[in-house]
Amino acid sequence: MANKVLIVDDEKLIIKGLKYSLEQDGMEVECAYDGEEAFDCIKKNDYDIVLLDIMLPKLDGMEVCQQVREFSNVPIIMLTAKGDDMDKILGLEYGADDYITKPFNVLEVKARIKAILRRNVKKVQPVVNSSIIISGNFRLDCDNRNLMINEKEINLTAKEFDLVEILVRNPGKVYSRDMLLNMVWGSDYPGDARTVDVHVRRLREKIEDNASEPKYIHTRWGVGYYYNV
Repeated sequence: MANKVLIVDDEKLIIKGLKYSLEQDGMEVECAYDGEEAFDCIKKNDYDIVLLDIMLPKLDGMEVCQQVREFSNVPIIMLTAKGDDMDKILGLEYGADDYITKPFNVLEVKARIKAILRRNVKKVQPVVNSSIIISGNFRLDCDNRNLMINEKEINLTAKEFDLVEILVRNPGKVYSRDMLLNMVWGSDYPGDARTVDVHVRRLREKIEDNASEPKYIHTRWGVGYYYNV
């Protein structure tokens, strides 16, 4: 079955070029030209990946990404005309999986898409064995990718869940930022260890009563992160 891609950009020439190139690789491509249209498309359809420009009419890409993450873990690659690191970090904080700075080479875009799709293949394979980890009021269902704390479901993105699962499966074991980057994002991911810091910070905001005094995900200064209760 062909991978289904949504391209969101208000520059029609960019969409036309990307659409043609991705279709040449056998992908099914749909297009949206503003943030509201993009949000409606994602609510109504199942996509394997979304290419989302930051500078959009009606709703910008950051707003779209943030709202989509309230109900979907679809992989999102942000497209930005700026080379500013803050733009990239903000994109990750809002739930993006990757970012590409304009002007870009279409071959790079296709390589990033294929890398993310490869990493997500395992998530659609059938469940064979149940794997539920319970630690006090912390209940992690690794097969259904569900986290409950105090019997309340915590809405995590795909990458946030991957991080939690690695740490919770090995309580007390300290993982360096580079190790986590490689395990969750893959060795071909072009980002750096700050990506891990951003996701850990977002995780703590979701699962900790006080993110500045974490109960679950701890920091070993100069080494990395570990889970303990």
